[in-house]
Amino acid sequence: MLNRGVAFTHEQRRALGLVGLLPSAVLTLDQQAERAYAQFRSQATDLDKYVSLTNLRSRNEVLFYRVLADHLTETLPIVYTPTVGTAIKKYATEYRRPHGVYLSVDAPQDIELSLRAAGLGGEDVDLVVATDGQGILGIGDWGVGGIDIAVGKLVVYTAAAGIDPARVLPVMLDVGTDRQELLDDPLYLGNRHRRVDRERYDAFIDAYVEAATRLFPHALLHWEDLGTANARRILDRYRERLLTFNDDVQGTGAVTLAAVLAGVRAGQADGGPPLREQRVVVFGAGSAGVGVADHLCAAMVADGLSEAAAARRIWCVDRYGLLTEGQDSLRELQKRYARPEDEVAEWAHDADRDGISLAEVVRRVRPTILIGTSGQGGAFTEAIVRSMAEHTERPIILPMSNPTDLSEAAPADLLAWTDGKALIAAGSPFDPVEYRGTKHAIAQANNALVFPGLGLGVIVGRATRVTDAMLTAAADAVAGCVASAEAGAALLPPVSALRETSVAVAVAVIRAAREEGVVGDGGDGGGDDGAVEARVRAAMWQPVYPDIDELL
Repeated sequence: MLNRGVAFTHEQRRALGLVGLLPSAVLTLDQQAERAYAQFRSQATDLDKYVSLTNLRSRNEVLFYRVLADHLTETLPIVYTPTVGTAIKKYATEYRRPHGVYLSVDAPQDIELSLRAAGLGGEDVDLVVATDGQGILGIGDWGVGGIDIAVGKLVVYTAAAGIDPARVLPVMLDVGTDRQELLDDPLYLGNRHRRVDRERYDAFIDAYVEAATRLFPHALLHWEDLGTANARRILDRYRERLLTFNDDVQGTGAVTLAAVLAGVRAGQADGGPPLREQRVVVFGAGSAGVGVADHLCAAMVADGLSEAAAARRIWCVDRYGLLTEGQDSLRELQKRYARPEDEVAEWAHDADRDGISLAEVVRRVRPTILIGTSGQGGAFTEAIVRSMAEHTERPIILPMSNPTDLSEAAPADLLAWTDGKALIAAGSPFDPVEYRGTKHAIAQANNALVFPGLGLGVIVGRATRVTDAMLTAAADAVAGCVASAEAGAALLPPVSALRETSVAVAVAVIRAAREEGVVGDGGDGGGDDGAVEARVRAAMWQPVYPDIDELL
């Protein structure tokens, strides 16, 4: 954090005992950033670029973040998804130095000792990102290599919202791995056994949460890439009593809601219905899909519906078809959206999956909004999309699965199948699409549009909980950053505008926290929006060299 390499002045070098240990020239941070970026660009592969930036960060954290800030659109896919997935797969072979705290289920007695080893006191930590490495970015269980997803998430928090990198902590919850190739790899660096059973897992998570909240009482505990069986369960276990957040559930839901809100506003410009009158089909009813449904439901309630009425406007389709009350496979988190048997008694059933298919649901429901969180590439077929478009003037279609080959549909196809009327956001990046003389910008529903600003708002506002109202406010703020009604306009802001988007989100979150009564000691959401924004901007860490005169 203090190193500045050849940017140390001659006076500083003499005071710090660096004379003769650096070349004679003194460069500015601007010059260093120019050279570091050129070194980054010269790398042959994305993984090489990732390693180059990781090595830079190990030497000079300020310079690392300066390069990211100057080239965020180019560097974000390297330090985070999708390239971080490749780095995680190669964690053992590319290992250079540890970063973060590693907690072992085999040594729960060392949890507090390990967290204290980071050298941070109770007032020194704003944010902790923890993962168990089981549900990494759609590539599954990669054990201890998952630490890189926690590290990468915190990099985005800093790059996109100015969270101070000296006040964050990545944590690896090493509970084993079920990936045989890791267990057979002599270089694997994690616990060499299968993932533990639920009883041991829950006891370990409880011990971690107890220690983390006691040692760092003001920190936001962020859960990242837990397995499907645990993500929602763990969130529900703690969210009503602790300051905690799961990006895969709540962040995905909020950014999807932002795209929906922008799409609804664009549709209303053409006479379309308000949110409370939309009919929504969600394809993929796992933790992410149900999280999306929950956020939409909460927003519809805010728009005037009862909770029951809002839930009835959402149809969720899973691997066995439409969720219905009689299904044996129905999970607890899905029950809210299960349709009564008598409602669908006359609907056609798919013999292969013994359920009601997406095509039949679309034909019967006539949705105005179609959302994909299934990980099934091409699931939104031409027949399904054309069936939807027959009954709505501006269909909102959000193929959210990533990477690109898992996207439920390609935006170019969606525009062609709807005669250019579809309002689209995708989970993966897509180039703009030219259709009948109009250039359509395709928004990427990247969680980075929400979680960094949410974290910033929680920290500045000293919130004690992350509530549904705060998440809805965050989504509304993101939607408000774009002019979605303009022809061909994107439904969401671009990555290049992340810092400003995060400011808007943080202000909205602080306001919502105050209205919800979840502002703790030292928190202040008072004043007009201008005053709150000024406090937010003042709190954002900037990649500039700190004053070290007091150390000399």
